[in-house]
Amino acid sequence: MGLAILIIDDEPYLPHQFARFLKRHGYDVYTASDGEVGLVELQHRTLDLVLLDVRLPRLGGLEVLSRMRSLDQDIPIVMITAFGDVQTAVTAMKLGAADYLLKGFDLEELLLVVQRALETSAMSRELRKLRQERSDSYHFKYVVGRSQRMREVFDLVTRVAKSDASVLITGESGTGKEVVAHAIHEQSNRSSGPFHALNCAAIASHLLESELFGYEPYAFTDAKKQKRGLLELAEGGTLFLDEVGEMSPDMQVKLLRVLEMRTFFRLGGSQEVRLNARVLSATNRDLDQAKTGGSFRSDLYFRLTVLKIELPALRERPGDIMLFATRFIDDFNSSMGRNVHRISPEAQHLLQSYIWPGNIRELKNVIERAMILSSSDELLPSHLPLEIVEQGGLSQWQLSDPWEQWLNARPTGPLSFEEVSARFEQHLVRWALETARHNRTRASELLGFAKVDQLRYLMRKHGIE
Repeated sequence: MGLAILIIDDEPYLPHQFARFLKRHGYDVYTASDGEVGLVELQHRTLDLVLLDVRLPRLGGLEVLSRMRSLDQDIPIVMITAFGDVQTAVTAMKLGAADYLLKGFDLEELLLVVQRALETSAMSRELRKLRQERSDSYHFKYVVGRSQRMREVFDLVTRVAKSDASVLITGESGTGKEVVAHAIHEQSNRSSGPFHALNCAAIASHLLESELFGYEPYAFTDAKKQKRGLLELAEGGTLFLDEVGEMSPDMQVKLLRVLEMRTFFRLGGSQEVRLNARVLSATNRDLDQAKTGGSFRSDLYFRLTVLKIELPALRERPGDIMLFATRFIDDFNSSMGRNVHRISPEAQHLLQSYIWPGNIRELKNVIERAMILSSSDELLPSHLPLEIVEQGGLSQWQLSDPWEQWLNARPTGPLSFEEVSARFEQHLVRWALETARHNRTRASELLGFAKVDQLRYLMRKHGIE
């Protein structure tokens, strides 16, 4: 499938000559005799470039340029102008045109300008994509680990990346399946191409079909213009199907046909489109069990699984927890303008003792929360969620033996609420000071105090040095 070019020019012969020439070089070319027809084409067809004459009947070239920019900010528009209209063409470039051609140009010059405009547009799109990826805190550097299981994953990623084999990535939610898919793409021969991801569980079945295959105008009620699906947009690159195990049976049949034939049709279309993308997939389901139960097709499973990469849960590799935590801190330091550079030993113990049902994604959220709550350069147990403190750090909060004996002893007489409160208050202050190695600021944070003055008051109240 070639890139699509629209020529808007009212001359009777030249546009068709240009179209024949560009088609010989692999482009799909459409023509329009005036600006209004050209605007309709832009609204109903996916275009990659427009060649626009400055002088047109009814709507002038500058007006058409302005309207096209309001419809599509990114499409490159090359102005075609006579010698006397050069100043108008320069004005058009200030309004967003990509280039201009002086009438009398030869076909080779036309081809050069078209190629240059398309390359510039592609570079701009790629730059935006890279900036977006860099702004996302989930970088490729999170494919980390010291465990034997992760070393095996690294080896598989390296081995499979250079091939075009289909890979199924399995693991619990939040284990980094999409990050591994990104890593495979980045190390592959398709790394210069696009990477598109689609979560099959997050979209209804009838919408999933149009997202994958695209559609032609009027293929269904709301289809006002042509849309390319992800199978087409991923050309030369990688398509990642996340949670593929949630795909409905009828969509499984359609995807299987695409993988077998390497061709497909847009919805409502009659023109066959070739698939030139690598397909990676992932699931948190047991597809072997799903095959046995009949909810997932065996033939599709084998098409998707030339090789399987199983990602271990975070609780199965506790030695990697602090690797992830420190890298998340680096990212949040940058995005929040902070300078957190350590996690207290007590907080480290709690993080490494927790079972992490949400895996790496949950750890990222916990670190972000802790950095929001922390007002110093260190993350403390008081900055962590209660469930982590309760599950992993009960020993740190256990009462001292004398206090525990006093609390559990049978009362010999009436209990004074004030006495119990005072003893408990005194115990917590001593615990905080000992845990913080007598650093009052840190001890105040452990107790959740906004100011050190509150701690000083309790120390004076209970005669604590």
